[in-house]
Amino acid sequence: MTRITVAKGDGIGPEIMNATLAILQAAGAQLEVDEIQVGEQVYLAGNMSGISSDSWDIIRRNKVFLKAPITTPQGGGYKSLNVTIRKMLGLYANVRPCISLHPFVKTKHPNMDLVIVRENEEDLYAGIEHQQTDEVMQCLKLISRPGCEKIVHYAFAYARQYGRKKITCFTKDNIMKQTDGLFHRVFDEIAPTYSDIEPEHWIVDIGAAKLADTPEAFDVIVMPNLYGDILSDVAAQIAGSVGLAGSANIGEECAMFEAIHGSAPRRAGQNLANPSGLLQGAIMMLNHIGQAEVAERVQNAWLKTIEDGVHTYDIYKEGISQQKVGTSEFAQAVIARLGQQPTTLKAVSYANSKALELPIYQRKPAASKDLLGVDVFVHWTGTDPNELANLVGQLATPEVPLSMITNRGIKVWPNGFKETFCTDHWRCRFLPENGEPIDKKTIVRILSKATELIDS
Repeated sequence: MTRITVAKGDGIGPEIMNATLAILQAAGAQLEVDEIQVGEQVYLAGNMSGISSDSWDIIRRNKVFLKAPITTPQGGGYKSLNVTIRKMLGLYANVRPCISLHPFVKTKHPNMDLVIVRENEEDLYAGIEHQQTDEVMQCLKLISRPGCEKIVHYAFAYARQYGRKKITCFTKDNIMKQTDGLFHRVFDEIAPTYSDIEPEHWIVDIGAAKLADTPEAFDVIVMPNLYGDILSDVAAQIAGSVGLAGSANIGEECAMFEAIHGSAPRRAGQNLANPSGLLQGAIMMLNHIGQAEVAERVQNAWLKTIEDGVHTYDIYKEGISQQKVGTSEFAQAVIARLGQQPTTLKAVSYANSKALELPIYQRKPAASKDLLGVDVFVHWTGTDPNELANLVGQLATPEVPLSMITNRGIKVWPNGFKETFCTDHWRCRFLPENGEPIDKKTIVRILSKATELIDS
């Protein structure tokens, strides 16, 4: 018996959670449930994170969390509960299978069967943003070696456990050579340790085009957070419907399982919603906690239900569907087919599925570092870089002159182009002409001169 935490969420959440739990119970899942409240009502009660400290305690104690979609109230100050849970619990891996159910659910890609493994904690989703000047905002893209190693190892281990043969890495390291470059480099370092799985790499823009056009060319795709968020929704939709896709969020100690769709408040309370996305998340949960036999029974019964044309309104199509049903009726249809297998769709086997065992991250020896120069960022509303160079040049020391000014990542001095549009945010780089390292006292002298110049 495994004790899990359940949150029924907002909007259609309670309906699809009740349907999902009914199916799991009928299938013989060995679960004890602790229910908590998260989401809209918690937000509106004054908790800006949407979850109470008592609920945190229950989630952390049980380690396994099945969550229905929630509604985040409109207006400023409310934090994304999903992002908060993923980061607070270290849920570094987001796993989203995207499989075609052709010919029973409409799709242009009948042979699609892929899994997207998305890094879940860092990248731009670290949420570190600043207003630099009146005209320029900044969002920091954080990519760490431990973050890369954990997600890449997870993707290869997942592929091996589920009998998949190829992993594709998507990055944009032709532009972001250090951040995405690290992700790609770690992928190349780890791939040889999984010699039974074919590795490949695509630049994310052409990879996304290939995914949308020929998804059957991919098996498992691993990528940083932002790309994974966008492309997992694209993949789910072209497979048939975002409403059919489940999601697992896996950490070293805890795990959360959910549908990838939202709370759809306009459909709430009408017995219309399709519980399939949350059910798919629950099936991934069963595999994670070692109840693979039950997961297999549920998935095959669900496939048989889809195959028999018993469909909710979102996937119902005249000539293909046989019966339009509501949320609870769909759950009963799945329950009635427990023990059956599909005949057209491929039946699943989850033999020996369980939580993956991964290597513990080992920190590398610290690199040797030299301080080679200093960048000074200036809020200046002028437009002529030469004028700014004359002003900022006064900060230079004899050993460390002003070497370059950039604006939005483009060099505008020396030898800039007059056609380059500049904002009020300027980076002024000071470097020694002899290429020798500088000391911290030089930085202090340059900044002290800047203070004197501002005050004068």
